[in-house]
Amino acid sequence: MTLKLIGAGFGRTGTWSTFAALNKLGLPCYHMQEVIMNKANTGHLDFWRKVANSPPGSQQDWDKVFANYTATVDNPGCCVWRELMVAYPDAKVLLTLHPRGAEAWYESTIDTIYFTENLWQFKILEWLTPFGRKFGDMSRKLIWGRTLAGVMGDRDKAVARYNAYVDEVKAAVPPEKLLVFKVRRLGPALPFPRRGAAERALPQPERPRNDQEDNSRHHQGLLHHAGTDGSRHHGGDRGIVVVAGVTASPGAPACIEQVEFFAAETNDLNDRRLSVRH
Repeated sequence: MTLKLIGAGFGRTGTWSTFAALNKLGLPCYHMQEVIMNKANTGHLDFWRKVANSPPGSQQDWDKVFANYTATVDNPGCCVWRELMVAYPDAKVLLTLHPRGAEAWYESTIDTIYFTENLWQFKILEWLTPFGRKFGDMSRKLIWGRTLAGVMGDRDKAVARYNAYVDEVKAAVPPEKLLVFKVRRLGPALPFPRRGAAERALPQPERPRNDQEDNSRHHQGLLHHAGTDGSRHHGGDRGIVVVAGVTASPGAPACIEQVEFFAAETNDLNDRRLSVRH
């Protein structure tokens, strides 16, 4: 098994929904939750801490963490998308963007996954436990330091960094290997009339629907890595099409999560529609 899809989008850009959809499509996907919640991945946090403490651009034995996966999205994989392109030259690149832009991404990130830096409870965990120290060191250096240039404390600079990062990815990845999309919040799942679409029910993530509900539940788990709101994307009649929803608000009927998958009809990658075969 080898990586076929490299997610370059920051956390809080629909990466959880994409992760769930790709897994449902039969593309085993890596995500931060695989680092901190998958008991089979012993040693992964140590691996990423080593990456965080190595010079940018350093090549690692990536198969130590990606041997059982064909795709990766979210942190920490998005922090090394350039290195992964070198290690897996045939892989395509997926750049997810926040549906409401850089400012909304910043607010969402500060309220959720930035907890390693702004939550006093994590500081206690970091002081008391080896896990806390390892995770704090890795995320501080690799995610907030290297990838986000240490600017999360300044809203304007962080927004500028987000926009610059998007431009960097677009400039570095050949257009035929890059898919850029914005996830969109949906209501109840709708039928998908496009030819060749296969709709399937996804397991409902135990996640709130929006950032407000997310704020109240995010830290109930010790290191709950929450995703953004529901997402739906389709890129045409060829290649992979990811469609994912989320559970409804508490007390309301749950949305059915669905995935569309258009069978790849050709190897010709036009209009930035990516075919990922598995």
